[in-house]
Formats: sequence, structure tokens, C-alpha cells
Amino acid sequence: MRDEILLSIKPEMLIEAVKAMKKKDRDAFLEDLLAATSPEFLESIQEARADYRAGRVCSHGDLFGK
Repeated sequence: MRDEILLSIKPEMLIEAVKAMKKKDRDAFLEDLLAATSPEFLESIQEARADYRAGRVCSHGDLFGK
């Protein structure tokens, strides 16, 4: 039994498919794509979650002013 599927798709077709997604689905897809292709992105998420758990947070107002 074969454990992979090979297919050829033009980048333009993929771009159009992503553009056609609902915003919520598109955002989730792009985040998953970043996570799958960028160890740095995953590391930044892990660091942010650790900071949150440790209480190293500030409000939007504190960070950017009111």
C-alpha cells in the first residue's frame, strides 16, 4: 500500500483556493502553514505561552498607550 499521494498543482490555483476561503479558515490555514514550515514560528509561540503562564504580560494600553 502506498503511503503518499503525489499531485501537481500550480501556485496560482493554490492562491485562488486560499483567497476563496472564509477569513477564519484562511487565517487558521496560514497559521498551520507557518507552523509546519517555520521552526522559529513554533518556538515563538512556545515562548509566548511560557511568558503568559509565568505572568510576564502587559495590557495593550501599557504597551501602546491609550
